[in-house]
Amino acid sequence: MPIFNQSIRRKIVGIALGLIVLMLVTSILSMVMSSKVGILLDELTNRYIPAYGHLARANIRSLERALALRRMVMTKMQSPSDEEAYAARLREFEQSDRKIEEEAEAARKLINAIIDDPRTYSDNAALARIELRIETAVTELRRDLNEEHGKLVKQVDAKQMEQARTTLEHLDVLRDHFNQKIDAIRGDMLTQVFFSTSQVISQQHQAIIVSGIVTLLAAIVGFAFALLVSSGITRPVRLLLAGTREVEAGRFDKPISVSTQDEIGELAAAFNRMIEQLRHNERIRETFGRYIDPKVVQGLIDRPEVAIEGQRRVMTIMFCDMSGFTSMSEGMTPRGLVKVMNHYFTVMSGPIRSNRGVIDKYIGDAIMSYWGPPFIEEDEQAALAGLAAIEMADQVPALQKQLPDLLGIRAMPAPCDLRIGIATGEVLTGSIGSELMMSFTVMGDAVNLASRLEAANKAYGTRILVAQATADAIGAQLELREIDRIAVAGQSAPQAIFEVMGRAGALTGPQASLRTHYAEGLAAYRAQRFGDARAAFNAALEAVPGDGPSRTLLGRIAQFEANSPGNGWDGAWRLDQK
Repeated sequence: MPIFNQSIRRKIVGIALGLIVLMLVTSILSMVMSSKVGILLDELTNRYIPAYGHLARANIRSLERALALRRMVMTKMQSPSDEEAYAARLREFEQSDRKIEEEAEAARKLINAIIDDPRTYSDNAALARIELRIETAVTELRRDLNEEHGKLVKQVDAKQMEQARTTLEHLDVLRDHFNQKIDAIRGDMLTQVFFSTSQVISQQHQAIIVSGIVTLLAAIVGFAFALLVSSGITRPVRLLLAGTREVEAGRFDKPISVSTQDEIGELAAAFNRMIEQLRHNERIRETFGRYIDPKVVQGLIDRPEVAIEGQRRVMTIMFCDMSGFTSMSEGMTPRGLVKVMNHYFTVMSGPIRSNRGVIDKYIGDAIMSYWGPPFIEEDEQAALAGLAAIEMADQVPALQKQLPDLLGIRAMPAPCDLRIGIATGEVLTGSIGSELMMSFTVMGDAVNLASRLEAANKAYGTRILVAQATADAIGAQLELREIDRIAVAGQSAPQAIFEVMGRAGALTGPQASLRTHYAEGLAAYRAQRFGDARAAFNAALEAVPGDGPSRTLLGRIAQFEANSPGNGWDGAWRLDQK
């Protein structure tokens, strides 16, 4: 529709102009109807009613004329005759006689004016008959009265009183006959007055009805026009709002239809282009989310300056590695190996992300991840990393059962297990790399320590080892046991390392006994009371047979007794030791 192709400003102005035109039409019709009613009222008040009044006064003038005539006769009949008084009465009689004709003539003029006025509807035939009857009545009255009046004057002058009385009675009969004619004419004239009054009332009602109908039609047409135009504005706005809500909900697959060519249509077209760009950006984000953790992608988008400038933050770093990977991969085809590794990474990445960790990279069969600001609060990062490690370790039995099915073999050529190292400390975060390729990662001693702790699991026969700072941050949130003190290259003092045994309050009786005996043996071991240490570690093995740290320290005690370490021994194991 062409109206939808106009600008919003033109639509609004068009609505206003349309309503103004409708108002003008209504006002003009009202003025025309009111003017017509005014003309009818003017004719009624200035012609019909005055004409009727003139006829009524003609009756009165007739009575006045008869009274003046009697006075004139009585004055003449007095003895002695008063000629001066008689002359005065004669003048009164003649004035009354002229006034009858004047009233009749005035009524005739008004009636003729009504007939001649084309603006009003009237019964011109009836009015013409009334005008003719007035003229006839006055003419006959004048003819008969003049004749009888002359006879009466002669009889009065001759003192023929009896004849004069008869003539006077005849004059009364003529007057009554004239009055009857005038009364009949007045009755017909009153009918015309009522007809004119009914016309005025009818025209007034008609004007009211027409004005009401026109006003109602104007309102309906104006409302329909406004509704038509406003729907052309509000419908695309509602579509735009619905599309905005879809975008707000993260759905970019529903472009809105462009039904107008006004500003809203342009906005809708721009909105569709924006959706297309957002959809493209979302595809890019999803694609990069497979190579870079989505949290990092979002962080780089929200705060790109962090990637450029870099920051020092306290973070918790985790390294996870699959034990037995080398021997397992030797007998696999490349496709089978990729299939196994993808499944392994999928299973192990789930707990990291569910515990709000960030996967930094996959290195061979290892996973590097970290926890810390701005993704989580600093005081909860160590506990979340420990929980993620426990959940990853819980997946090992199921993974061991799934791998043969993935490869289509009955059993794995070598058992697979998990080794996890976690360390907490200050690291540098930012984009590291060359001008051609960058990687948003973390660097620092904590990263190196986490990697070494992951490797140390092999020496101690454990799955999850955490550094001293991580254990301090975890506190009582997880069940930990101190394993040993290690000396890290570049650090002057050795630091304790701990094994994550499980969630808080989740230790079994044997595990609790193991932790107690192991702590006793570790204290004796550090004090070089090797006999007590050996007894305690054996007790720990009785609680949990095959405990790796107990067996490791028992072997180390035997080695130290054979080598006699001497006074310089501090009980710490160096990570470069075999």
